[in-house]
Amino acid sequence: MRFLVKAVESALLPALALALCGCLPSGQSQLDEEKEPHFLAGKSRVNAMDYQGGLECFEKAPEANPRSGLAHFEAAVLCENHKHNYAAAIYHFERYLELRPNDRYADVVNQHIMACKQELAKTVYLGPVTQSLQREFENLSQQNKALREEVERWKAKAQAQAITPGVAPPASGAPKAAKPGALTATPAPPAASLSNTNTMDRLVAGGAAPRTHTVKPGETPAAIAKRYGLRVNVLLAANPRIEARRLQVGQALVLPSRQN
Repeated sequence: MRFLVKAVESALLPALALALCGCLPSGQSQLDEEKEPHFLAGKSRVNAMDYQGGLECFEKAPEANPRSGLAHFEAAVLCENHKHNYAAAIYHFERYLELRPNDRYADVVNQHIMACKQELAKTVYLGPVTQSLQREFENLSQQNKALREEVERWKAKAQAQAITPGVAPPASGAPKAAKPGALTATPAPPAASLSNTNTMDRLVAGGAAPRTHTVKPGETPAAIAKRYGLRVNVLLAANPRIEARRLQVGQALVLPSRQN
């Protein structure tokens, strides 16, 4: 997609900018827009490679001349190519099309709008965590803590009730002592040692080996979760020490069961 944007920019934008110099209808000429002081200042600053200053001038030009579609076009090009502010570029490109709905280069401008939207979409998933998602993480953390405490209680209970050979269990209503020569119960093994993560706790306590996934180049939490039929927030909660935006190749991620 980046290749398409660059190809369109290098091949079509210069032609479009040149064509704009002579395709306005009578009543409001191209010269009217180009003579506007802010527009002239913007062109001068761009020629001096002061792109921020040029953008500020082009954004002021429509205040003096609300019909200045060319100022919006110049601002859009700067936002897209030099500031990488794709939302602002989309706004200025669309304002240009509103002011010149029948422009013969509308298709080229629409291609740039689509490219900017695709670039903007890349930043949506890994953006800041929303409040609702943060609350869900906090709830999962509380549930994980409660489950760890429950596992500890069951571990202590299992150790206390483990039967020692030749010694009757101390509970009332327990089975009577075995007759001489009868087989005695084998002592229960101590509970498995617990992992630092809640998912490991549940898997080890249940006697099952934990599922893991080794991160490969180019993989994201969303892609890994989709592969195993999990929700992203559940996968991240099972791996609290993993930074979603900084996955490293070779990292092992714990895969919780789908019921989580």
